[in-house]
Amino acid sequence: MNKHPESTEPADEQHITLRGPAELADALPYLMGFHPSDSVVMVALHGGLGRFGGRLRLDIPSSPAEWTRVSNQLARSLVSGSERRDSRPDAIVVFLCQDPAEGESANQVMERLRPFAQRLRTACGALDVPVLEALCVSDGRYWSYCCPDTRCCPAEGNPLALPGTTVMAAAAAYAGIRVRGSLRDMEARLMPRDTVPVEEQLRALDAAGARLVSRILDVRGRRQVADETLVLAGKLIERLGRAAAAPSGATESDIDTADDRLIDAEEAAAVILGLQDRETRDRAAEWMEGREAEGALRLWRALARRCVGPYVEHSAAPLALVGWVSWSTGDEPAARVALGLALRADPDYTFAQLLHQACNDGLDPETLRRCLRGERSLRAAHGGTVPGGEHRPRRPAPGPPRRRQARTREAESMNAARRTPPKPGPAGPARGTFRSRPAGTRRRVRVQRMRARRGTRTGH
Repeated sequence: MNKHPESTEPADEQHITLRGPAELADALPYLMGFHPSDSVVMVALHGGLGRFGGRLRLDIPSSPAEWTRVSNQLARSLVSGSERRDSRPDAIVVFLCQDPAEGESANQVMERLRPFAQRLRTACGALDVPVLEALCVSDGRYWSYCCPDTRCCPAEGNPLALPGTTVMAAAAAYAGIRVRGSLRDMEARLMPRDTVPVEEQLRALDAAGARLVSRILDVRGRRQVADETLVLAGKLIERLGRAAAAPSGATESDIDTADDRLIDAEEAAAVILGLQDRETRDRAAEWMEGREAEGALRLWRALARRCVGPYVEHSAAPLALVGWVSWSTGDEPAARVALGLALRADPDYTFAQLLHQACNDGLDPETLRRCLRGERSLRAAHGGTVPGGEHRPRRPAPGPPRRRQARTREAESMNAARRTPPKPGPAGPARGTFRSRPAGTRRRVRVQRMRARRGTRTGH
């Protein structure tokens, strides 16, 4: 179960009036950008007219024992998030979307999820935010958990409206909003598939791990691996960018299959393991805008599909990069799906957690883009490796000024002279040795010294 709820914000102010459960059920894919499958979705409503606010999506817990805890968590997250972004919601709409399992009917799905819907309504009511409507969507039909009138909400449910025939569909088409398909279809693009040779990829990952681990443990070797990873990733992005454009009738699956063929197992393994280093991954995130963002997005998707077998946890890095580039280029639904999968692969992956929270809070990605641009410019100015594999010669470190160098050599000579024992000259005693004086001379010297000390004590 994905324990990290996803929220969205409306892109524009759309003044659309939805009347009844039928239009609410039809509006759900347009609110999310895809058809949420196996999901619980909660939408906040504001004001007397019920303006749509923040949204949360979470995988439906498979165990009913988790329903109470998850309900409380979702209610608190939606209410507190709405208060941070806008205002406290006046009401909430709940959607439970799940297709029937094998041998199960849609009506049975609705009855099985009824206790979960009731727990969600109770959790929201405990926060003084009522649930205006709770709908179950399954197998092309919908049911209302709140409406007791069998004339409008019969026990067998109502069929969903045909796609493109409702007021929400017309408004979405006018606004340029596109529904991708189901959540399951979007996740399939980022998971291992039949076109990836599993055994060959596993051998390549094992060989790359044995070759790179010892180098990564060394400081200098770690930097070399980081540079090699970025150079190889840059070459793969260029290769994907030079590939022939997909035909007009090609599907997303066809595009992904073509990308998989352009990357061999050894190249994928080297970049996947190199991205496990935090600094390398952060530098790879600089492919985030413009023409290079498209190639980077295709590469990170392909690498996520190559994380097979026991290397599933390694997919958190490329999946987080998919989420980041998608968010940076304005594709928030794809970003949330990718970041949700990254947290499913590694729930403690900090990079994905921060991006997921920032995306849910409706922050502007330009703030992070500005930071990454600054890091890239600073590193390039100092002769580091920039994304794309471009190496710049490092400038020699500036030495001390000539005057300082001369003083340093003089000081070293003086210190060496002090440490060298004095050599007696050919005539007379050596310099600094005691010379015998007559007794009268010695006495006068002592008297003068005593007078000098006495005058110092008395102040004269």
